[in-house]
Amino acid sequence: MRIIADLQIHSKYSRACSQELNPKNIGLWSDKKGINVIGTGDFTHPKWLSELKENLRETKPGLYQLRDQSASVYFMCTAEVSSIYKQGDKVRRVHNMIFAPNFEAVDRIITGLEKVGANLKADGRPIMGVHCDNLVKIVKEADEQAEVIPAHAWTPHFGVFGSLSGFDSIEEAFGEQAKYIKAIETGLSSDPKMNWQISGLDKYALTSNSDAHSLRKLGREANVFEIPLEKLSYAEIVGALYSKDPKRFLFTIEFFPEEGKYHLDGHRDCKFSCQPRQTKKLKGLCPVCGKKLLVGVLSRVEALSDREYGFKPPRVIPYKSIIPLEEIIAETWDVGTASKKVLGQYEAMVARYPEFEILLDLSERQIAEISSAGVATAVMRVRESKVRVEGGYDGVFGKIQIFQPAEREKNSKKPKQNVLF
Repeated sequence: MRIIADLQIHSKYSRACSQELNPKNIGLWSDKKGINVIGTGDFTHPKWLSELKENLRETKPGLYQLRDQSASVYFMCTAEVSSIYKQGDKVRRVHNMIFAPNFEAVDRIITGLEKVGANLKADGRPIMGVHCDNLVKIVKEADEQAEVIPAHAWTPHFGVFGSLSGFDSIEEAFGEQAKYIKAIETGLSSDPKMNWQISGLDKYALTSNSDAHSLRKLGREANVFEIPLEKLSYAEIVGALYSKDPKRFLFTIEFFPEEGKYHLDGHRDCKFSCQPRQTKKLKGLCPVCGKKLLVGVLSRVEALSDREYGFKPPRVIPYKSIIPLEEIIAETWDVGTASKKVLGQYEAMVARYPEFEILLDLSERQIAEISSAGVATAVMRVRESKVRVEGGYDGVFGKIQIFQPAEREKNSKKPKQNVLF
């Protein structure tokens, strides 16, 4: 059975996150998206953990479902923590994901973090002075099946390889505990093809997750496994993720990396962005104001790479780049994603098929039947990567263009809406 898993999200208790992120809503939207396994996110926060325990029951080993059975998705215990500390005369800021096999393991991880002084009550993604290697020790002492994975590894501010405070290798960051790091999360601003440029990453699985701060962002990146439903469990998911076996780990679902908000170098205040080569010519300074440019993911990958872009290592997991369905509809009709027209068409479509089935599986004819010829054409173009993307930079998301302006104008005049309600 194809299992789509988004293992990194946040709750309403994380800073700058939607208050609608509660267990029931996450379950309902996961079903709407076509997500089979969703991370709980934020299990270190006491109030969120209490809500999780109240609303979820274990139905498969290490996996939970809503007690009221209002959604079919399985929840897996996950969290993200922020480590800020000094190492090598440099302040390090690294975000790591934690996977836990059950609530009992979660309780032991929390106890271990509190023993070293971590304040887990202030934020769903807690800030702590725990070094990366010590974090792994605490997690593994709590439960051998628990895992630590560097989150959005390339982002400038908080990635393990980030340009502002990161490291040049997993070994440098995790020391003797590096042996327990078996995967990294590539983040929205990079994709597997970019990571394949670095031979030192060949031994790690590349995982992709949404890091969603709102319900509509669930599944914007995800992992696709082949796991028989009767064998589905926490251990099977982790095993498939680490296997690097394309028969078990089918592919990852990716943003077009240019759309990520840290892909290029740039300076948001001056609305300036550039490619790595130009950054070098500018000596890292903004040509408008003279301040330092924020060095993005593309530059950082190039700095650590020892292969040409396009190199494909043996036994890699494939990937597919997507654009969320609401963005596709909005681009087709040349309106904002929050418009009533877009929201109405989106709801009509996902009432018939989950979003991932529309984006990945349905034929052009089937999509046209539940939307419009323009939307169907747009989905096909995205599948074939026939899109133009203006790269994001310094916290500004990139811009996607599927249609030429004249095509969008034509699509927007008489959209065929198959609204079902």
